[in-house]
Amino acid sequence: MGIGKYAGCIVIVNSASEFSQVLNTGHYPADLPAVPRGVFMVEPADFHVSSETSLDNRYLDTEQNADPDRAFFQYRQLVKLVRGAGIPVKSFPGDPATPDGVFPNNVFATVPGRLIVGSMLYPGRQAEAGREDIRAHFTSLGHDTVDLSGTDCVAELTGPLILDRARGIGFCGMSGRVDDAGVRAMHRAFALQLTFRFDLKPDEYHTNVLMSVLAGRACVIHAEAFADEHVPLAIAGAFPGFTLFIDQQEKDAFAGNCIALTDSDLFMSQAGVDSLRPESRAALESWGFVLHATELDEIEKAGGSLRCMVAEIF
Repeated sequence: MGIGKYAGCIVIVNSASEFSQVLNTGHYPADLPAVPRGVFMVEPADFHVSSETSLDNRYLDTEQNADPDRAFFQYRQLVKLVRGAGIPVKSFPGDPATPDGVFPNNVFATVPGRLIVGSMLYPGRQAEAGREDIRAHFTSLGHDTVDLSGTDCVAELTGPLILDRARGIGFCGMSGRVDDAGVRAMHRAFALQLTFRFDLKPDEYHTNVLMSVLAGRACVIHAEAFADEHVPLAIAGAFPGFTLFIDQQEKDAFAGNCIALTDSDLFMSQAGVDSLRPESRAALESWGFVLHATELDEIEKAGGSLRCMVAEIF
């Protein structure tokens, strides 16, 4: 794909060297909102783990039966945690027809004035994309809708696509959950200035399990999950002095599936926090982040964690 042109801007790069070269032009000022004005979430309804996505999601646990009541309790605790930090939360009811449909950030996303609906790989996720209540809510807020769900692409939004919102830069890890047409569609839908497209290793399905950009000023990343070892180093170069390389144990405990909802409030599951090495926690705290955590192990059986549950409202 190389360096392409769209609307007069250099937009999509396909290698670490190209990304570093383009980034060094200095044409990407951090002048856009880096954190959301609120979030929305979908509560569990008759929560259980579907085996549908187990073909490519190795984080999913089909060996243990999920407890719907405990999943609902953990969801409510997460809502309470986020609201307690002063962040507005819009909670949508769950749908028993999609019993593990508690990860809306893969299906819906926003930029100022726009709701984006993803094009999902699996039928269960495709059913989530059809929710009229979520669409109607954002229409009532004055958002236009960019609906990728009926297009010929796979684009699971901020699952594969990690965003540096402040600079309008996207980092897109390729797997079965996004294809080339999906990269281009998301680049346009999110109005990005630059997208870095790269391959993940075959056993990874979503970039947001192994990487997060924190409030546009720092990055958490698991380097061993990338097919090309130069890619995580190039990404780290975009956050000089503020990149935390997490190890396999931290990544597998969902420490990389974290989200900064303000310039200083960083959220991850209790399992993620408990997995942090002392030096990892010290780095995050030295950068001014306050860690917020709650137990999500019941919901994590479905193959995602806190960041997957929290969809940002811009």
